[in-house]
Amino acid sequence: MLHNIRSLMLAGLALAAPVAASAQKKPAPKPQNAESAIHEADIKRDLFALAGDHFRGREGGTLDELKASVWLADQIRATGMLPAGDDGTYFQWFNLQRTRLSKASTLRIGTHEIKLNEDGAVTAPTNASITAPLVYVGTGSAAEIAKVDVKGKAVAVQIAGAPTDGISYRRYVFGKFAGQAGELVKAGAVAVVFVSDAASQALYDHWGHVFERGRYSLPGATSTKVVNTPPVIWLPASAASWVQQAGQQFTTELKVESFQYPSVNIVAKMPGTDAQLKKEYVLFSTHQDHDGVRAPIAGDSIYNGADDNATGCAALLAIMRAFKQQPGRRSALFVYQGSEERGLIGSTYFSAHPTVPQSSIVAVLNAEMMGRNVADSAALLGSTPPHMNSSDLVKTALSANQAGPKFKLDTEWDKPTHPEGWYFRSDHLPYARLGIPSIMYTSLLHVDYHTPRDEPSRIDYAKLTRMTQWMYLTGWAVANRTAPPAREPGFKLER
Repeated sequence: MLHNIRSLMLAGLALAAPVAASAQKKPAPKPQNAESAIHEADIKRDLFALAGDHFRGREGGTLDELKASVWLADQIRATGMLPAGDDGTYFQWFNLQRTRLSKASTLRIGTHEIKLNEDGAVTAPTNASITAPLVYVGTGSAAEIAKVDVKGKAVAVQIAGAPTDGISYRRYVFGKFAGQAGELVKAGAVAVVFVSDAASQALYDHWGHVFERGRYSLPGATSTKVVNTPPVIWLPASAASWVQQAGQQFTTELKVESFQYPSVNIVAKMPGTDAQLKKEYVLFSTHQDHDGVRAPIAGDSIYNGADDNATGCAALLAIMRAFKQQPGRRSALFVYQGSEERGLIGSTYFSAHPTVPQSSIVAVLNAEMMGRNVADSAALLGSTPPHMNSSDLVKTALSANQAGPKFKLDTEWDKPTHPEGWYFRSDHLPYARLGIPSIMYTSLLHVDYHTPRDEPSRIDYAKLTRMTQWMYLTGWAVANRTAPPAREPGFKLER
């Protein structure tokens, strides 16, 4: 009897073994996302705080950027994200190299004393000591220049014309400061003075302030090395009435100074739940800086940068709260990159000196200006060749859009023929150049871009919330899939 019972038990165990083995082979259930943790009220609160006048526009490399970065670190700590910067902190420090004209620099044309950065701008820092006759050559056409001996003279040129090769008007005018001026220098000019016409005056009013700051780079970069070339001057349209007068002298003493000071990246993480995949990271990217305090426009001198890029900053905080509520299998890495407006400097530094192994970053999702323009439209840069370095990541993002906000996607801004070259102007770029799958979420430019009118009151918070959800759902999918996004073979940017 006992023998029979024991035989039956062994037979039962033998039958149960395949069932148990089969049960072990079932994949683990996918964790549910925490999209419900993303709240419009939280995003609006954070954005109003960061883009308020208290932080004075958060200019890269200033105490205002550092103060805003400390505030952000406090908010990040409150979400429960772990520090992932240097030495157990949320911060990764780096130095900016700044090269600019000293305040001792002077410029005079005839009887007109030009106050630099008020009455005119020098487009690139250079040392120069010049006293020379000024000659006017109209628009600088070959026929006009042929009538004048420019050798040893300062040459005044009227800005005119429009782009014919698909670039933006801003790039067209700024291109003259190198191209047309370079040709005049080759012909013997010792200085070139550009005078705005009616069209370029609007550009001067909007962008003339950028030359006051000089140039920025990481220490040792060639872009801030001083090359003593003939100066290029940009004057407003009001100078056109007197700059054409014959017999005037051009006199300038320009002196360059160069120095370093700190900027900072803010880095946090949420460890993944999978023993192996937690060693890999989905990187959520944005930048905290903007243009700071500048010459007033309509009585307002603070460039608050609400859309550019407090929207991205608030979005990342909301995504952190979602990952805290439900971590993914992979780890989530959050990087606020400093001094983006100075030339993508924080992201250039972090991509080269990441606080996690560079090879462990499987994707970069970058947030740049996500709260303006038509409510149901947006753009995903890096989704169109030659900018697409991972069709796999793009498919994931497009699927997340269909599962979530269902934005109508503008693909024109991602094309290499678009005049703004928008793909090359945000923090995903240094990562893409390294071959890391990278995309950028944006609602594109608008008339308040880089003006004091980019205020929190002008943000579409419902749209920003949907943009945040879209970015989160993409990152969530990447964090939980087994294979990382595949890289596009033969990826090469057009410039």
